[in-house]
Amino acid sequence: MKANVLLVDDEQNILKMIELALNSFGFQTEVFSDPEAALKRAQEKYFDIAFIDLKMQPIDGLQVLAHLKRTSEDTTIVLMTAHGTIESAVEAIKKGAYDYLTKPFTYQEFTHIAERVYSHHHLMREVKGLRAQMQEEDFPNTIATKNFRMRDIIKTAKDIANSDIPVLIEGESGTGKELLARYIHENSDRAENPFMAINCAAIPENLFESELFGHTKGSFTGAIKDRIGRIEMADQGTVFLDEVAEIPKPMQVKLLRFLQSMEYERVGESITRKVNVRIISATNRSIDEELGKGELRDDFYYRLSGVRFKLPPLSQRKEDLPILAEYFFSKYSPENKYELLPETMKYLMDYDWPGNVREFENVIKRLIVFSKDGKVKPEYLPIEVINEKPKQFSNVIPKLEELEKQHIIEVLRLAPNPKEAAKILGISETTLWRKRKLYDL
Repeated sequence: MKANVLLVDDEQNILKMIELALNSFGFQTEVFSDPEAALKRAQEKYFDIAFIDLKMQPIDGLQVLAHLKRTSEDTTIVLMTAHGTIESAVEAIKKGAYDYLTKPFTYQEFTHIAERVYSHHHLMREVKGLRAQMQEEDFPNTIATKNFRMRDIIKTAKDIANSDIPVLIEGESGTGKELLARYIHENSDRAENPFMAINCAAIPENLFESELFGHTKGSFTGAIKDRIGRIEMADQGTVFLDEVAEIPKPMQVKLLRFLQSMEYERVGESITRKVNVRIISATNRSIDEELGKGELRDDFYYRLSGVRFKLPPLSQRKEDLPILAEYFFSKYSPENKYELLPETMKYLMDYDWPGNVREFENVIKRLIVFSKDGKVKPEYLPIEVINEKPKQFSNVIPKLEELEKQHIIEVLRLAPNPKEAAKILGISETTLWRKRKLYDL
């Protein structure tokens, strides 16, 4: 992780603990106990991320937030607040903060949110870069594609962006479901309000209701303080329910009530609360199959699918490969120019890309490593891309060890030195040395 981080808090013990955590990620951290000095430094240097205490003197965190949003709108800001000022923190989110962190918190709690904040910031930079590139193409203000099917999807998405109709997006992993969801949000009148992405598959069933709707202190084991749910934090904005087919059926019932009325209760209290959010959901499963198996309730599905999009896999939109390649080359190595040789492009076009755009992105990263002179040659491609067509099994099937040996030979041939080879293989130099000795390389 590479990021410049601004840390502002008037408590020295908090500063020290957070600084240690941020440095462990490799972040370049600048620490201030004086908010005015921090703002002066922010005028001199760009910061990717800022962690700001809410209660400070002579100016408070909300004033620091407002100043940073005016002068450095790309900075991702997290407010840190004591329990008694949670409502102020939620107000700060509506004014542009990404999230808030309630004091006191542990080292582990902080590192968890720091990872999430960095992932969010990195994604926002990707989206901004893609938008800039799109404006240079002949299809401004949209997602970069020349595929007619995708263009129709984008046009429809823009047409319904300003409505509150729920949207369900289907597609294989890596096809850009979240990118389309963000496109709808950013073209709506909710664009200035939060976009809250929730990975439903990553939340344990026993914590699902708490994560979405929040909880009160003592409502269950481990609930050591009040917590506002992700739904409430997204008020006036958009909630993106990713992998919605993974939601347990009992929670589908609870969500159904919310979808019908936009009303909910935090776990452990009986106060009915109401929000105004747009719901966009996505899944990489077949909705029809999930309905047929009974894993997805019919009434829940009907509430989610006001408009239903099905994104085509990359294998069905190969005309987008050149523009995607240009985008990823520019993203990961903007200072260099790359020439995709015709024979290399032929291999890319012939491959079916089962991992879709995400797999294609990783291949471009590999090509950047090997293409020292800017010429992207076929021999730099992974074995699976070159050998796309499956061969008939011979009488002698190669053993796993032989396949590993051949792969190591190829990487050693292309890498400039063993250290770089070990990095590409994802193993330590010591492990590589042992395998070379084992295979007599």
